[in-house]
Amino acid sequence: MSVPHPDSLEPPRVGATLQSLRQAQGLSLDELSRRAGVSKSMLSQIERNQANPTVAVVWRLANALRVELSELLGGEKPAAPAIEVVPAHGIPGMSSPDGKCLLRILGPIDMAGQFEWYELTVQPGGALESGAHEPGSREHLSVLGGQLEVSAGNTTQKLKTGETARYAVDGPHAIRNTGKQAATALLVVIHP
Repeated sequence: MSVPHPDSLEPPRVGATLQSLRQAQGLSLDELSRRAGVSKSMLSQIERNQANPTVAVVWRLANALRVELSELLGGEKPAAPAIEVVPAHGIPGMSSPDGKCLLRILGPIDMAGQFEWYELTVQPGGALESGAHEPGSREHLSVLGGQLEVSAGNTTQKLKTGETARYAVDGPHAIRNTGKQAATALLVVIHP
């Protein structure tokens, strides 16, 4: 086993990673300087690999950017856990103004605007009315219990337990419970 000669060891170059993280968060050198308590000129030198920051400076930068120290030093994000569990109380939800519709947001927030999925509960007489989404958007509504009615375009369709409706949502659309018991469904929204 050969040991590298001390002269061949270089400290990690964090410049490109620092610049990439700063730009991805939309931060100017001034803003990052203020957040981290590191001078703007030092930040500029670090980003151009003209200066090697101390451990204390790297720590302050990582905290200001809200990333792990290893991500800034190694340019790699820590590995995601094999299984990520979100407790029931950690799943956000929203209610309709009348309180008769509850949407639990099952999909990760970072996928919002691309691919979203919800658990929908609609009380009798409740309606989830929505305006148009961007052209090409579609919803997929799978009824798990009860009955729901979907309106999209000039068409209305009743759905019972076990049925799925797929429809364009680039115009006004609505999901209603015209039955006498609460209805539950999975709602998937796919954006173009």
